[in-house]
Amino acid sequence: MALLEQWRTYAQEQQEKKGAKFWQEYFKQETEFYKAILQSKPRKSTVQSYAKKFGVDLVTMTGFLDGINDSLKTPNDLESIEADSEVSLAYDKELLYKNMVEAKAEWLYNLPEWEPLLTQERRRELYREQKQSKTVVKGPKIGRNDPCPCGSGKKYKKCCGRDQ
Repeated sequence: MALLEQWRTYAQEQQEKKGAKFWQEYFKQETEFYKAILQSKPRKSTVQSYAKKFGVDLVTMTGFLDGINDSLKTPNDLESIEADSEVSLAYDKELLYKNMVEAKAEWLYNLPEWEPLLTQERRRELYREQKQSKTVVKGPKIGRNDPCPCGSGKKYKKCCGRDQ
């Protein structure tokens, strides 16, 4: 069984057994992982060596990799990842920050380790950009007597606005 599949099975089982407590423990470990990542230059290494470096098992390390994968400059192929697979943690700092905002991971996007990487002003801009990207904006309502937007030249009520 591939590590990613093991992680998903493990996380589901633990959630059923421990509920929110499992995720609290995981998020505590994840916070330490991101603190270390933000303070060092990312390099390539194997999943096993990263797990050893961060003091976690392979399955939990795969969970970390799954969480950061969308923010990496070159995403890792997590579906086929094994203990000796070489992975890169080279992340796009702005994309990582936005993804943390999207995930509502306040404990991660408010880490003090962001300060040397992104100014507070830039972090505010990225936060706003991310929040606005999910806002649905409705276009102006078409009145019955307005010209039809299809370009026919007829009034909306006599064209596309008519009950068919």
